[in-house]
Amino acid sequence: MAEAGRGTAPGGTAAGPGRVLVAVYAVFALAAGARAGVQLATRFAEAPVAYLLSALAAVVYVVATVALARGGRRVALAAITVELVGVLVVGTLSLTDRAAFPDETVWSAFGRGYGYVPLVLPVLGLLWLRRQGRAAGRG
Repeated sequence: MAEAGRGTAPGGTAAGPGRVLVAVYAVFALAAGARAGVQLATRFAEAPVAYLLSALAAVVYVVATVALARGGRRVALAAITVELVGVLVVGTLSLTDRAAFPDETVWSAFGRGYGYVPLVLPVLGLLWLRRQGRAAGRG
């Protein structure tokens, strides 16, 4: 276990819940990236907005994963905030303006196709960052 002041800070992303958070973000980066890649390569003309939004989601998940893993709090905060806004905006629009979303994105219907994890994940990420900020302030 790392000592305070050396290596990884206690409660960081090297172990425990922080590691799980990074792992879930990594899985979503891969899932969203693979989905977007297939959609863009094979069916782009069918729903370009939806497929580009899936690609944007993948980029956001990659940035969040790397920032969380490396301790880049500001970058992680920005990426996770963009993620939450994206889920809320795309989720709402996909339900109210179905013509704009002829096919689903990762964030459609608030992540219904992914068990609503895309809706819960940024909330957990922001709570984690808040907790880490408070812990750093005490340490």
